[in-house]
Amino acid sequence: MRQLKIALVLAVAVILQTSLPAVWPLIVYVDLPLIVVVYVALQRDALQALFVGAIAGLATDALSGGLLGAGGFSKTLVAFLIVSLATRINLDNPLARIPVLAGASLLDDGVYVLLHRMLGQPSNIGFVEQASFKLIGTAAAGTILLYLLDLVFSERASQRRQLAFRRRVARRGIVKLGKRR
Repeated sequence: MRQLKIALVLAVAVILQTSLPAVWPLIVYVDLPLIVVVYVALQRDALQALFVGAIAGLATDALSGGLLGAGGFSKTLVAFLIVSLATRINLDNPLARIPVLAGASLLDDGVYVLLHRMLGQPSNIGFVEQASFKLIGTAAAGTILLYLLDLVFSERASQRRQLAFRRRVARRGIVKLGKRR
């Protein structure tokens, strides 16, 4: 069930990333598939993170018309490094995730541009400008989206909702018993 949710979230992120710039041009500076890759990598499941990184990058490359494989390689490398970092350092705190998102955005852009330049592909925009705007956009939107993804994927949140419902039912029963006396 968890893999299905990840696949759906990743598909929505890739579709939004490739279709929304026509409607809202500033979404170009938010890398939605990278945010999903970072979230999966923070869960410390290395194989799943590498797979999601490769699929996210290849799907984004295929739909955006970029150099096929450059995004897949950069996002897979980012996933690997974040999983390696997350196994050594506790990154469960939402504030600790902000520098992780910023570093992931810089590394992803750096590797992507480096691969394009090594293979002689043209670059429309300067690296510093693109990387700085993308860092700000991805870190800001990613902080909010990582929190929302925690709510969607958290088993503890669903358990809390179930327990809250049980407590309400139990309180109603106690109140009704108290009124009868």
